[in-house]
Amino acid sequence: MPAAHAPSCRRPSSVVPLLRRVFLLAVTLAALGLAAGEAAAQGVTSQGATSQGVTSQAVTSSTAVAAPGGWLLRDGDRVVFLGDTFVEREGDRGFIETALVAAHSSASLTFRNLGWSGDTVWAESRGVFDQPAKGYARMLALVRELDPTIVFVAYGRNESYKGAAGLPAFRTQLEKLCDDLRGTRAGGTAEAADATQSAGVRLVLVTPHRFEAAEADPRNAALALYCEAIRAVAVAQRAGLVDLFSEPTGPTASGSARTENGIHLSDAGYAAAAEAFVRAAGRNLPADFTAMSTGLRKLVVEKNRLFFHRWRPANETYIFLFRSHEQGNNAVEIPQFDPLVAAAEERVRAVTRGGTQP
Repeated sequence: MPAAHAPSCRRPSSVVPLLRRVFLLAVTLAALGLAAGEAAAQGVTSQGATSQGVTSQAVTSSTAVAAPGGWLLRDGDRVVFLGDTFVEREGDRGFIETALVAAHSSASLTFRNLGWSGDTVWAESRGVFDQPAKGYARMLALVRELDPTIVFVAYGRNESYKGAAGLPAFRTQLEKLCDDLRGTRAGGTAEAADATQSAGVRLVLVTPHRFEAAEADPRNAALALYCEAIRAVAVAQRAGLVDLFSEPTGPTASGSARTENGIHLSDAGYAAAAEAFVRAAGRNLPADFTAMSTGLRKLVVEKNRLFFHRWRPANETYIFLFRSHEQGNNAVEIPQFDPLVAAAEERVRAVTRGGTQP
């Protein structure tokens, strides 16, 4: 992923076209105006963080579109997380899933993480040795196989590097992805299933969190445009929303950094994001969450590790793809992960309900 770039401090030379400078100024002012308009419309003011003098700012969705719908989890829901690096790393950390499980302790929930680092709404990372279109088709086939009742869709960060020029294509493809995900279940249409109903696949869109690199403002200005597009698509698709872009930045209350490198969330950042997911679901974490979360999260991560080997096995090129003529006979062993994953999930449920591991 490209590093966040700071604007040049040199005076533009005479050979730089005036039009280019005017365009860049217009894009920056538009992004700043968007944030200011959102804050004014929602009565939101900037608040300074208490440590290291870092300013945090809550940015709410624009009044240009209606507010996205709410969402909730029900007993028996089969949940799929779909997205880029943010989602794949959540599978290794388990903070968001752990918090959602704990906040719904009486429900039997199933979680499957299909995150792929560096991915986009076009499934550009999933093609492996094929074109992205084939990776996209395989992704939808896997979602169909898992038969989820609700899918969390988290894209937009990688796409935002194309700036305003890439915005129309991103929105069009995000809308297509939502339609295609709904089509993985019978009766799945935007009209048939908003994020609070039970028919078809319910969708929840997730905006990327802010960049926190020292010189991240230009990156966040571009990212803000993509987050606004995600909010608009959530409204059009009657999907739910988790708006991580509007969450505070800077150190957490304990003084921990929210990211490891200005881009990827740290453990503290994932813990804060998990709280945002729980709030968006209209739930609260249990009073004993701090005491129970460490052991519970280990079980969640172990279950995710087993499922990762189920859907992204080592040497999959030899097992499933163009070299399957060499070791394709080993493909029969991959479904043997299924009972292991199911048993691991039962251990998660048992601990969530205050019992002992089966």
